[in-house]
Amino acid sequence: MNRWSLTLVGVLLGTCPATAGAQAAGAGPSSTILELKTGKQVYEAGCVSCHGPDGKGQSQELTGFERPPTFPDFGDCPTSTAEPDVQWRAVITNGGQARSFSRVMPAFKDLLTARQIDQVIDYLRGMCRETRWPQGDLNFPRTLVTEKAFPENETVVSASINAQGEPGVGSTVFYERRIGSSAMIEVIVPYDFTHESGSWGAAFGDLALGYKQTLFHSLAKGSIFSAGGELAVPTGNTAVGTGGESTVFEAFAAYGQRLPADSFLQLHTGIELPAHPDKKPRAYYLRTAIGKTFMTSEGLGRRWSPMVELIADRDLVSGATTTVDVIPELQIPMSKRMHILGNIGFKFPATNTEGRPRQVMFYVLWDWVDGGLLQGW
Repeated sequence: MNRWSLTLVGVLLGTCPATAGAQAAGAGPSSTILELKTGKQVYEAGCVSCHGPDGKGQSQELTGFERPPTFPDFGDCPTSTAEPDVQWRAVITNGGQARSFSRVMPAFKDLLTARQIDQVIDYLRGMCRETRWPQGDLNFPRTLVTEKAFPENETVVSASINAQGEPGVGSTVFYERRIGSSAMIEVIVPYDFTHESGSWGAAFGDLALGYKQTLFHSLAKGSIFSAGGELAVPTGNTAVGTGGESTVFEAFAAYGQRLPADSFLQLHTGIELPAHPDKKPRAYYLRTAIGKTFMTSEGLGRRWSPMVELIADRDLVSGATTTVDVIPELQIPMSKRMHILGNIGFKFPATNTEGRPRQVMFYVLWDWVDGGLLQGW
């Protein structure tokens, strides 16, 4: 009996594929017929023997294998809602190895139709009973500048390098951590290298602490809306041009919208209110990003997301003009598990170009809830 027939027998007998072999001998030809019409039926036939009736995992005495550290709890909202459907679809279709998880999870591509896989995903989603948690399908790709509305657990290291004019390198570390179902705190640590008066200098910029709260999300409408604030303290060095002029409070709103054909739109707008407007002017900004995600392996492989950002800023002082930048960029999958991503882009000043260099920009993102830096490759 080949591997897939053996797995199917395990499905029909309500056992894990790892333990199906002992029961396969008595199975007749009818064991290869699988007619399941609802997600609940699919789950009870092929999943419950390993994942348990409540999605928290069957007893290890019954499964016959040691549960891997990445074994999911579908009823745990913080971990089960964060991923988009395509992540689950890839693992159910092609097995745990599709995202560099344990091979204990078999592939069901020869046993279930695409419709049945989608039905069981819908059933699994229902195991999280709290509707306040936004689903991962509203977690659109992170851009280089525009803030997204989805609350995250991740660490990001970004950098920008002047491609013309005065040399300079800027770098920033972002640490983001979710609070409950819909909130997030963010710590921002910039460190810049400047070249003024013919010599290089380096110093920390203005450290910042941010908070973001999701106010509305709808999977049916493909929309998510958040608002938040950020407080930056003048820890930079004015002598080398890395900040240090004034404490600044920022209030902002962020919106994400799913568009047809795996496309998306993100908007981010806000106002900056310095404590000392005589040293640093008040300012308003509007940032937008539009992009599309392309997936390999018939939509189940790695995801690539080209995007274009339009960044507009204006000081709220008499006679000020609007500064506009255009940033074409590409988010790149680095790990097989898709928890480590990169993004590279190029910023072109479109208005007020004098003294504003073009820049190469990039980041590396680590979604540490999904695994360590050395895992998932």
